[in-house]
Amino acid sequence: MGVLRRERNLEIAKMIGGDEVQMVLSGRAIARVIAQTCRQVGLSIVYTELLDPAGDQIYFREEPELVGRTYAEAVSGYEDSAVMGIRPRGGTALLNPPMETILREGDEVIAISADVDSVRLSGAGEPVVQPDAIDTGPPGRRAPERTLILGWNWRAGTIVRQLDAFVAPGSAITVAAMNEAVGLEAEALSREMQRQQIRFEVAQTADRAVLEALLAESDDGPYDHVVVLSYSDDFDAQRADALTLLTLMHLRTVADMHGYGFSLVSEMMDVRNRDLAGRARADDFIVSDRLISLIMTQVSENRAMVSVLQDLVDPTGAEIYLKPAGEYVKSGAPACFYTVVEAARRRGETAIGYRLQALVEDQDRSFGVVVNPRKSDVVTFSPGDRVIVVAEDQ
Repeated sequence: MGVLRRERNLEIAKMIGGDEVQMVLSGRAIARVIAQTCRQVGLSIVYTELLDPAGDQIYFREEPELVGRTYAEAVSGYEDSAVMGIRPRGGTALLNPPMETILREGDEVIAISADVDSVRLSGAGEPVVQPDAIDTGPPGRRAPERTLILGWNWRAGTIVRQLDAFVAPGSAITVAAMNEAVGLEAEALSREMQRQQIRFEVAQTADRAVLEALLAESDDGPYDHVVVLSYSDDFDAQRADALTLLTLMHLRTVADMHGYGFSLVSEMMDVRNRDLAGRARADDFIVSDRLISLIMTQVSENRAMVSVLQDLVDPTGAEIYLKPAGEYVKSGAPACFYTVVEAARRRGETAIGYRLQALVEDQDRSFGVVVNPRKSDVVTFSPGDRVIVVAEDQ
């Protein structure tokens, strides 16, 4: 097993190691997570919960009792585990397959659970669902999005390409970086874009006055997302993180002063600096080296995890989304999580958790993120709360 920074080295690694070597493209993995996270506050916390050995993790388990039954039945069949897909016998992972998919002998369920032994059918018969609490309204429509990227490194091009795969047509990106040469790369990227336009300018991105001007100068309305990338190509980890921290503090000051409501995602190089970043109240932190370490640990323990992780960060596969809870159950109506699972099933999605807006600044409670709740537990959602689902698109 190994880590590669750049995709162009993958074929060489495969020639050398063959099928016995599992390669993780660190640059692509981190870039895709950043692209997804900047559009969905809390997503990095979900990924960390799934990958960190200290929390519930992803397991594979063959379940003879499910042979001949549908994926929808499997999703609702576990009280203490959140099924998110299946792995057909001899095949690769299928996350959120069609609900009518039949499980066959040798197939495994892919489930989030405390440990592999806790992945067991509840045996409680038909789950109790509260149909009156389900909201069957249409999902929200995607609107064009405006993103401001501050800083640049070798992962940035992949982030921009990933954003282009996710956003609605008519979206736009402004890139501001200290290095003038970045403009040439941004210009080349602009010719690849299908759904968004790119504008570049040279700027001292850790300067408060510059940031205030960048956020205020748009004629198209406020930014929806701000991404602070590490200057890891130009400085060592501590210097790069110091610039990121300074940028974060200025951004929050400007946002509070002018009432901006953008999401804020930052890339950190050293996990030890995350606590300092927390004081700047960034919505999400991507600690690159730590995330790669967690991925490597998971893959070293189970090679089948490679296909799961690839699917999760691939725009053409199933991804994790945090969607408004009001699209699933009625706001203010107490409902067990079985009901949330059923509401998601009706949309062809797999519910695996939720995030409570009231706890988004509570680090001791995972910033409001709950992955794999007991399905009989009752929760009352409020406006701003989110349901975490595995789905094909948003």
